[in-house]
Amino acid sequence: MRGESVAPDFHTFPFALKACGLLPGSLPLAKNLHSELIKFGLWDDLFVCNTLACAYCRFGEVGDARGVLERCTFRDVVGYNVLIDGYVKIGEIDNARGVFDEMPSRDAVSWGTLLAGYASSSRATEAIGLSDTMLELNVEFDNVALVSALSACAQIGELEKGKRIHHYVNRKGVELDSYLGTALVDFYAKCGYIDKAKEIFWSCNRKTVPLWNAMLVGLAMHGEGNLLLDYFSRMIGDGIRPDGVSVLGVLVGCSHSGLINEAIAIFASMDSVYHVPRELKHYGCMADLLGRAGYIREAMTMIDEMKSTGDIFVWGGLLGGCKIHGNLDVAEAAAKRVMKSNPEDGGVYSELVHLYAGLQRWDDVVKVRSLRDGKWGVKKNAGCSLIQLNGINHEFLSGDSVHFHSEEILFILNGMELHQYESHLINGEQSFAYFIRR
Repeated sequence: MRGESVAPDFHTFPFALKACGLLPGSLPLAKNLHSELIKFGLWDDLFVCNTLACAYCRFGEVGDARGVLERCTFRDVVGYNVLIDGYVKIGEIDNARGVFDEMPSRDAVSWGTLLAGYASSSRATEAIGLSDTMLELNVEFDNVALVSALSACAQIGELEKGKRIHHYVNRKGVELDSYLGTALVDFYAKCGYIDKAKEIFWSCNRKTVPLWNAMLVGLAMHGEGNLLLDYFSRMIGDGIRPDGVSVLGVLVGCSHSGLINEAIAIFASMDSVYHVPRELKHYGCMADLLGRAGYIREAMTMIDEMKSTGDIFVWGGLLGGCKIHGNLDVAEAAAKRVMKSNPEDGGVYSELVHLYAGLQRWDDVVKVRSLRDGKWGVKKNAGCSLIQLNGINHEFLSGDSVHFHSEEILFILNGMELHQYESHLINGEQSFAYFIRR
């Protein structure tokens, strides 16, 4: 076109810029087109500017995209949405919220994109707050917003808020496609309502791999091992090819239900029957399963036969089994591997402390604690629990005392601990609870 001396217009550049956005490594070409459109006096055309900003965002150059739009005389909701999406994709959710707050008017895409950003960044509380605002303002939810809101509710167990979204789906007559069905199954399963999850699963006409996976993982979480195997068989029978998540869900379910032989058989058939390559997460699950069942030697053999040297999940899974069965030699070897893979992981030190305490090796308990406390950068992840009472979530962190009923709760817990300690003394047992809980 340029070779024929045909001048491009405001239709030409958007097509060229869209093509740039789809071609990896074509950022220099997009910048060249940017220069060209300025030469041809199209730098202030709204459609051209929005398309150019979108091209920059596809390459993560959100700052350049913002510069283009800010120099444009007129801005519409599409340009703002491009920036929100750009910031969400590079993980700058606060900047996305800043653009959202600047908007003179918003559409469903604006709300849905920001909501998805919060949910995908594990900022579930903010995502739920945004969805509440949408409901109050009667903003129409698209499927992205609905799925994101349900995902956020599932992350923190917000049952009532998730039910409210489900009620919206039914009230508005939103089609229950596999995408939305997957979110609902995952939500109800994670909130403890596995029967409701099954009801929604079977109501979906088209069952995709993600939908099957949500159901399989849900059954695994609830310890329904035999039913899980039945669902997995149905999945195969329906001609649905499982992926790594499917098999992992089955292995986890077998582990929780004590179905050792079934798990071993499925793991052995991954490549040959299901055509699913084994990944470290599958080895980690099997190491945990075998270790908990007392098959320490078999777990070690499996790890030795791996193509790689294993990671924190593989050796961590084995360490958990060693703690249960008191296998000190293997536990120490596994702990060294975990420390080498992830020196900042404080969990491995806690596992060793409990193992040594269970064997009443108090000197080793002190040594491990000293080693942990003397290492710079070791993270001690605080335990967290969440309880919903009368529609209000109560969150508790280990060592935290900010809850308004902390004094009463600690009074009861200390009384229970004292009672347990006195029972050990009456039975002539040596209690080490106070020794290891520091």
